[in-house]
Amino acid sequence: MTLFSKPAYSTISVKKRDMPKGIWTKCPLSGELVYNRDLEKNNMVVPKSGYHFTLSARRRIKLLCDHNSFEEMWANLETVDVLGFDGDVKYLDKLHSHREKTKMNEAAIAGSAHIDGIAAAIAVMDFNFLGASMGSVVGEKITRTVELGLEKKMPVIIVCASGGARMYEGIISLMQMAKTSAALAKLKAANVLYIPILTNPTMAGVMASFASLGDIILAEPGALIGFAGPRVIRETTRQDLPEGFQTAEFLLERGLIDQIVHRNELKQRLSYFLRMFGYKSENDRTAI
Repeated sequence: MTLFSKPAYSTISVKKRDMPKGIWTKCPLSGELVYNRDLEKNNMVVPKSGYHFTLSARRRIKLLCDHNSFEEMWANLETVDVLGFDGDVKYLDKLHSHREKTKMNEAAIAGSAHIDGIAAAIAVMDFNFLGASMGSVVGEKITRTVELGLEKKMPVIIVCASGGARMYEGIISLMQMAKTSAALAKLKAANVLYIPILTNPTMAGVMASFASLGDIILAEPGALIGFAGPRVIRETTRQDLPEGFQTAEFLLERGLIDQIVHRNELKQRLSYFLRMFGYKSENDRTAI
């Protein structure tokens, strides 16, 4: 006979409290939960791991350009469904839904601005709009940005982010590769500085054209950069890919890009390069 008996445990089902949405974000690199307000304050970069989340074009312009200096141009350009693309979802319907979601007409915003007082032509691609795919309007905006720099003899900055050419426009989208590259050839011949900034991801037709033609090529940490995706390359070549393949760090070691720059340091680094190449702000000219 035992003096003490084991207590009877009952299994109680406790429903786990749902975590409120829109307050925390999980870091893909470390797995940690980051308070969204802290993420916003740090320009969508995880403070500890340094992982760079996608940044909208408007936020990017605010980050890189002097306060209220950006003047948008060609905002009225709109895509035409030349091919009458009619898949599971019509092309025009996709365009409409992404315009509603992003409050943008297209996947790129372009115009002129000042960076630390220095006038520049700038275009910024937004991955939230159809994966920043390059169609006729995106290609036209990029080309006009380059032509603006050529006309005004001011440096050209393009923030690249794209999944590649826009399949809904077929050969017309592929033509943008040649058009943007031809404009940049004229810019180079005129000795006007061009700096592309490669963000995550910069792939396919964009990488095979204007994204890789810079005088100085910058990239954000961990950005996926390449032509075809790793899975496609692996299945085609039937070979294992090197560790870190197609990351900014991998390509820096092999000389494809010149520097990897943290997002919060990009404006300062751009200012340094612009001055190094002889571009001056109005204050610099006044001091002389």
